[in-house]
Order: sequence, then structure tokens, then C-alpha cells
Amino acid sequence: MSYNWQLQDWPEFRCDLTELEGTLLAFADKSGQVRGILKGLPEGVQTETIVDIMIAEAIKTSEIEGEYLSRPDVKSSIRNRLGLNATLETVKDDASAGVAELMVALRETWQKPLNAETLFSWHGMLMKGEKKIALGKWRENAEPMQVVSGPIGRQKIHFKAPPSADVPKEMAKFIQWFNASEGEIRHAPLRSAIAHLYFESIHPFEDGNGRIGRAISEKAISQGLKRPAMLSISRTIEANKNAYYDALEATQKSNEVTEWTHYFINMVLEAQIETERQINFILQKTKFFDRHKSNLNRRQVRIVRRMLEEDPDGFEGGMNARKYISIAKTSRATATRDLQELVKMGVFVTLGGGHSTRYELNLKLSADE
Repeated sequence: MSYNWQLQDWPEFRCDLTELEGTLLAFADKSGQVRGILKGLPEGVQTETIVDIMIAEAIKTSEIEGEYLSRPDVKSSIRNRLGLNATLETVKDDASAGVAELMVALRETWQKPLNAETLFSWHGMLMKGEKKIALGKWRENAEPMQVVSGPIGRQKIHFKAPPSADVPKEMAKFIQWFNASEGEIRHAPLRSAIAHLYFESIHPFEDGNGRIGRAISEKAISQGLKRPAMLSISRTIEANKNAYYDALEATQKSNEVTEWTHYFINMVLEAQIETERQINFILQKTKFFDRHKSNLNRRQVRIVRRMLEEDPDGFEGGMNARKYISIAKTSRATATRDLQELVKMGVFVTLGGGHSTRYELNLKLSADE
């Protein structure tokens, strides 16, 4: 089997955009709408929105690779690096700190040209704490770099990347293409799609290629929009990551990339639509908390804040007495009394009954305001 990088026309990617004109226009319109909504928010809500989008991208880009990070550590690290914490908060998890550092660096340097030193820096951030990975350098192993799945002995090879000896020259070509393409490819989602495919097909690092490839995609979109992108590509990919891997695998056998660009550009539009939903949710929960906070005791404030940290899909499984006791560090009797008060005040709505009783935030009023 031949892969794209083994073909004579590598890396001369070809695609037909005829059926994508509407999608590209929809992305441009939606990104403009998101920018307008964000600019109309109070400064504090703007900042919270930006942080929430960065947290989502940090967590989901890792989840795609099967790594599950500590949300509090990711949040603390991002806020520390943005100078939002009056006192620096302790971050115990190196992986969470590393990917958060990458998210901040990506946002703060989106307009700068790409170079090898930037990619090495990103890799060092992402692989922070790793002992068995060569940090901040191209892979050098003589063994083939392969994307595989399945148990040992019955593994399926999905893709084989160029030999390590070829990586420096391939990456020099990629970096040159990326920087030149900023002025050559008019549509940000199209450049993002091709950049991601191109980088993933070289697979230049021992580990972390998917996460850095998605960071490159976001950089391409930011440069196309002339401002930091307000979307989480990884959140949308992770929601159906099999479709992502299938699209990538199918495309890496040819340099005709129409199907890949269709998948990726539609995915980016979906990510932008999801961002608008996220911003509306953040505004909704801000109104909700402002309306109720003066009536809540210290424990209740802690619980409500924790539940409001979740995305629009809500606090997984809802709140119950057991979770309340664990989060608020209180007794069952106090937890029961607090929960009953929260229902009476209209902060919570009750679902189920008996031992399976659970509670969700009553956000409906905020949505109607």
C-alpha cells in the first residue's frame, strides 16, 4: 500500500470546493456573529468565556488521545498564565499544566509565523513530565512510525509515516508551505484542514502529533480571521472521534483531498456554532448566579459554582446527596436540608424520587430573561 507522502505528487494537495462555498460563507458569517456577541458582553464575562473555550480545547484535545486531565488543574494553570489569579494557584498535574501552557501560548502568538523552534517549544510544553519521550525535537527512532490499533499480534496498521531520517526536510517544507499559504489560501477553514492533514501525514514527533496538529489548525484559523479563534475544534472532534480518524485514514492514501476538506470544514463550522451556544450558556449562568448568590450559604455557593463550571450539557448525572456531601464536606443531614432549600428557592429542580433523587440547576428563567 502506498501512502500520500510516497506518491509523486506529494504534497500537491487537490480538492474541489464547489459544494463547500455555502459552508465557507456560513463559517465566515458565524465567526462574525460570535465576535459581535463576545464584544457585547461585560468584560468579566468576556474573560470567563475565553477561559472556558481554552479549557474545553485543552481537555478535549487530550481526551481524543485517551488522556483525561484534571479540569481544576487546567483551569488554574490557564488563569495563572493569563494573570487572572491574584495569588498563583497550585497545579499538581504536569500534563494539565503543559497543555494549558500550550493553549495560552497559542492564543498569545497566533499572528507570528511558524518555525521549528515554536513547534519544539509546544512539544516540550505538551510532554511536560514525560521521561521516555525526547522533548522538543523531531523523532529519530529507526523503527517505522505507525498508527496502529488492536491487540498485539493482531494489530491493524492505519498509517505509516515517512522515515525519521526524512522528517527534518519534510518539516522544513511544511513550515515553508504553512507560512506562505497564509497569503495564498483565502478561506481559513480550508487552510486549517490542509495544514492539519499535511502535519499529521509527516507525524514528526515521537508523541503528541495529534494535539500539536490541532493546535496548528487553530493557528491557521486565527491567522485567517486576523484575531484569536473563538472555538474548540477538539470538543467537536471528540464528540465523534471515529469519524475524524476514519476521514484522516481514508485521505492519507492520496493527495486528492476533497472528502477530507468536506469533513474538516463542516466540522469547523459545527465548532463555531457550538461556541455561540457556549457563549449564550455562559451569559445565562452568569445571570443565574447573580440572581441567587445573595440567598445562598457558603456550602450552597460552592455547590452551585461547581455545577456551573460544566458545559451546556450540564453536570453529569445531576447533583445528589452523596455528591453534595463529598463536594461540600458536610453531613448527610446538612446536605439534605441544603438541597431542600435550594429546591424551595427555585435554584434546583428535582428529578426522580426516593434513593435515585437527583437535582439539576433551574436555568430556564435565565434563558427567558
